[in-house]
Amino acid sequence: MFNVTVLKAKDIFKFIIGLMIVIITIITISKNFKKGKENKKIVTQIQSEISSLSNNNMVYSMEQVLPKVDSNNETEKIYKNVNILEDILKTQIASIKDIDNQNKIQENNNETLEVSETSKKEEKDNAEKVQTGLSTEIITKNPIAENANRQYGNVKIKNQTTYELTDEVLNPNITIENKNIILFHTHSCESYTSSDAYSYIPTGTFRTTDLNFSVIRVGTELENQLKSYNYNVIHNTSYHDYPSYNGSYTRSLATVESILQDNPSDIIMDIHRDAIGSRSDYAPTVKIGDNDEAAQIMFVIGTDEGGLWHPNWNQNLKFAVKIQQKAEEMYPGLFKPITLTKSRYNQHTGKYASIIEVGATGNTLEQCLTSMKYLAKVMDEVLK
Repeated sequence: MFNVTVLKAKDIFKFIIGLMIVIITIITISKNFKKGKENKKIVTQIQSEISSLSNNNMVYSMEQVLPKVDSNNETEKIYKNVNILEDILKTQIASIKDIDNQNKIQENNNETLEVSETSKKEEKDNAEKVQTGLSTEIITKNPIAENANRQYGNVKIKNQTTYELTDEVLNPNITIENKNIILFHTHSCESYTSSDAYSYIPTGTFRTTDLNFSVIRVGTELENQLKSYNYNVIHNTSYHDYPSYNGSYTRSLATVESILQDNPSDIIMDIHRDAIGSRSDYAPTVKIGDNDEAAQIMFVIGTDEGGLWHPNWNQNLKFAVKIQQKAEEMYPGLFKPITLTKSRYNQHTGKYASIIEVGATGNTLEQCLTSMKYLAKVMDEVLK
């Protein structure tokens, strides 16, 4: 009886060795399968074929074949080998399942990527839907006199310097090669009149530290709109006027210089809200088309007349004229006259640097966000 038992155990051991070879072959093949739906189908077939093994049927079958005999060294060795092979089998089944899980993850990633690409396409399509040739009308209540004293074509300029603005000085004969764009905010906490759509609790007179309601939100809108036209935009959202208002321009200069170290850019825009007397009744607004009310925008360009080094102020001015010329063609009244000042305002940092003041204290945030939609369209027409 003992001899017969040993003979059956040897047969079983041969069976196990053969089964191991089959398993290893299956695993080797599965590892070389291509990713994708075809892989998923093949792995599913393999799982189906060996699913009975994963439910301990193999161990059960072995226990049926191996007799319950008294312990002896040879039989114990065989049972030990069976336990080892059971562990190997479970490990390899888990490996195959892991392959299937990886395929599912890859498919999910592909689906996410497709959704992301679709979203980008929708953003691009939305940007392209910004219409041109719309009727425009300035609807500012309680307006303030513009006091423009120079006009170049369709662009008005308020010259606060002693420089003579000849046609040569104003001619926007510039070629914009570096189209990277930097947006930042020297007065980060400037905010607007609260509205039903954008209601907030002020932390000062038309000021808030909440990025969702300050001029920083306007910068974010311009960033998103420009990116929808595929421009490389860096938008810095640091506070430069909080907790201390004094020294704002010193801090924002450090920010811009730091960004420029790794991101060479010519177009640098410091986005503000016009703080003209903090008048709550002053809301420079233009109606575009039938429904859009947009806050008016104003370029403020600095010079070296205040005594600070600023060799490229004329290039800055030409850039502003170039943008505003196009804006007057597309959406007349979107811009107020350019203001040319004696102060530098950190505009020596860029070849085409500027301040743009979006709306005033009486404007709502939604009016300013609307402005950015049209400004981005104008900039794209100039830069493309």
